[in-house]
Amino acid sequence: MRARMESLEILANNLANSTTAGFKADREAYGLFVGPEAYSNGGPPLTVPVTEKNWTDHTQGPLQATGKSTDLALSGRGFFVLGGKATPSYSRAGSFRVAPTGVLESGDGRPVLDTQNRPIQLAPNSDIQITAAGEVYQNGAAVARLKVVEFARTEALTKQGSSTFELPAGAPVSDQPVAATQYQVYQGYLEAPNVHAAESAVRMIHVLRQFESLQRALTMTSEMNQKVLDEVVKSHG
Repeated sequence: MRARMESLEILANNLANSTTAGFKADREAYGLFVGPEAYSNGGPPLTVPVTEKNWTDHTQGPLQATGKSTDLALSGRGFFVLGGKATPSYSRAGSFRVAPTGVLESGDGRPVLDTQNRPIQLAPNSDIQITAAGEVYQNGAAVARLKVVEFARTEALTKQGSSTFELPAGAPVSDQPVAATQYQVYQGYLEAPNVHAAESAVRMIHVLRQFESLQRALTMTSEMNQKVLDEVVKSHG
C-alpha cells in the first residue's frame, strides 16, 4: 500500500506540472523486500514490492512555438545556467524575460549566465536575436553567448522546484558540468514537459484501484482476525 501511495504522489506531481515548461517527469524504481518473517512452513518466501528510489526522466520534451523573443528552448543534452545563488542552477525551462535593469533572467528572477559566468546584460525595450549556437545579438551587435552545459550523468543532479536542478556539494569531478557540444537553441520556443498527461491519468486510475483493492483486503483480514479472536474468547470464557 505504501508503494502504491508513493506512486500516486509521483503521478499527481507529474500531472500537476503537465503544462510547466522544461519540467522533467519523476519515475519510481521498484524492488522486492524479503524479510525473515516472510518464510513460513518451509515454503517459498513472500515478497513485498517497495519503492527503492525515485529518479528523474531527462528525455527531451516536444518544442512548442511561442513567438516570444525571450522564450528559448534547447534540443540535445544541454542545460541553461542560472546564477544568483552561491552555486549555479541548471534548467531546460527557457521562459526568460528582460528585467528593468536589462538583465536576462528566469521567471523567478535569477540571471541567465553567459560563457564567462556573467549575467547577460541587455538594453531594455530593444529586440534581441539569438542564434542556434546561443549567440545573443542586439541592434546588430554581439552581446554575449549563452552558457549551455551538459552532464555525463544527469542522475547526479537533484531537482529543486519544478524545472531547476542543482549539483550536490562535493560531487566528483566526473559529475561536474562541461560545455555542451551537441545542442541547438530555438528562439521563440519552449520545451514542453515530457509528461504524457493522458497516459499518466490512466496509470493513476490503475494505481488507485490497486491501492483500494489492497485496502479492502487489509480491512477483510482485520475483520477475520477480530472474529477469530472473538471465537477464542467465547470458547475459553
